[in-house]
Amino acid sequence: MGTRIRTSVTATAAVACLALLAACGAIGVAPSEQGDRIVATNPYGGNPATEGEPKRGGTLVMGTDREVVSFDTTVQNANQAAMAVYDSLLKLTPDGTPEPYMAESMESPDNGVTWRLALRPGVMFSDGTPLDANAVIVNVQRHVDKVSSPGHLYTEPIASMRAVDPLTAEFTLKRPFGQFPTAFALGFNGGLGAIISPAALQQYGDDIGSHPVGAGPFVLSEWTRDSRMVLNRNPNYWQAGMPYLDALEFRPLPDTETRYASIENGDVDLIFGGYHTELVRGLDNPNLTVYYGPGHGAEWVYFNHTRPPFDDHRMREAVVRGIDLDALAATQFRNRMTRADGYFGSDSEYQTPEAAAAWPATDIERAKQLVEEYKAEGGNTTVSLKTSNAPNRVAFAEFLQAQMAVIGITVQPEFYDLAQFAGTVVQSRDFDLASFVGGPVDTPYPSASNIFRTGGNANYGGYSNPQMDALLDQAATTTDEAERTRLYQQVQLLSNQDLVDAWYSRGYLSTIAKPEVKGVVRYLNRTHFYATTWLDR
Repeated sequence: MGTRIRTSVTATAAVACLALLAACGAIGVAPSEQGDRIVATNPYGGNPATEGEPKRGGTLVMGTDREVVSFDTTVQNANQAAMAVYDSLLKLTPDGTPEPYMAESMESPDNGVTWRLALRPGVMFSDGTPLDANAVIVNVQRHVDKVSSPGHLYTEPIASMRAVDPLTAEFTLKRPFGQFPTAFALGFNGGLGAIISPAALQQYGDDIGSHPVGAGPFVLSEWTRDSRMVLNRNPNYWQAGMPYLDALEFRPLPDTETRYASIENGDVDLIFGGYHTELVRGLDNPNLTVYYGPGHGAEWVYFNHTRPPFDDHRMREAVVRGIDLDALAATQFRNRMTRADGYFGSDSEYQTPEAAAAWPATDIERAKQLVEEYKAEGGNTTVSLKTSNAPNRVAFAEFLQAQMAVIGITVQPEFYDLAQFAGTVVQSRDFDLASFVGGPVDTPYPSASNIFRTGGNANYGGYSNPQMDALLDQAATTTDEAERTRLYQQVQLLSNQDLVDAWYSRGYLSTIAKPEVKGVVRYLNRTHFYATTWLDR
């Protein structure tokens, strides 16, 4: 990304842009052509050119993989309803470039030190107050003030903020930062682009997470926790004629089998797939439409670098070498597993032959030797593995337990509800090993910094290397695309050399829907933009 973003886009053009994004990403591949690979299928949404004229009305019923923790943008949690309430100031294109959405432009006149965010006139929050420069600054300041906020990382470069005029917010940074606009396009969890009404913040205070007020296409009207959530159309939405739907209904269905059964038997119109099992079944079902793209990220096992035994490189290497990937693919992935040998995929511009060669291959005998060396020095090789209680995660834990027993590591699994696991367990860092799904994601920034940087908000294993921190900071700040690519290649190499985590497979986050669901616009990480969605029934 350069230092400028397109300076103007009308509401009509914004919708056209979304249609183009979806069309560009509409890649369909029949299961019979896939062999043992999982390939991109409608990664960014549907194809408006083939879906027909949108119809108005109806309620879209969706099954989510967990209950929402909060609508507070400063609280770490996965909230698949949030963008329906908030929308985003900027939006990512398929190549990861941030472009205007609720905002008209974001520009830097001085190569990335000063950034001016120009807002669209007439955009209102659902409470009737304006989305203006002051609202943006109030929201960004919340991330500044709250160190635990997933968006705090992106505010650290900010030296000062001011409202140049009612529709222009200016950010002066401590240093050039080429990726700064990306923070305003990331969606709800971790970005700065979801804006809450300042009036609502004043009214509800710390309870804003249960009373969200945004400028998005829908308004929260009913929420019975662990049962259902209903959002109704926002009559004052900024994109004329949208949304097409009357309402959205979200049902938390944390059990993987129940969630998939609910889409197959017609109880819901769409589900947010968390794992490979749902994706493969969806691809094999001609009566469902699948949305998936591999992106960056992976499935992996976190090592706790802050305590024995995995503060020792030998033990991390033993785990990686001790996993028989052929057996893993056969028993856990129906022989349709896309293997991972780094955070970035083998087809990524950030992967290099050097980095691939640095990743340890399966070698059971070498793994046994490493464990014996560690034991001979008095090391304890009985470890905890914490994961969710989804059936496929339980099966994976049992598989890993058996694999590690062969090389001399005793694994003691502990299982948790997905919401508890994602919201509390891994963040407590009280584990030796923890399984995790960290992909697909759309851009290397901020995801790589979140995982690899010291103190990163997804660096749950406590990995720390000053060399890695420097590479990540340089990659985020540079405005030179070629230099950024080179730096992320070094990130891939160093993470493989340090064995930060035990990668084993690409990630399989997906969206699976009935064919009558049209107008889907999404990110690879399952963030959805709901204004364009409609039902053909």
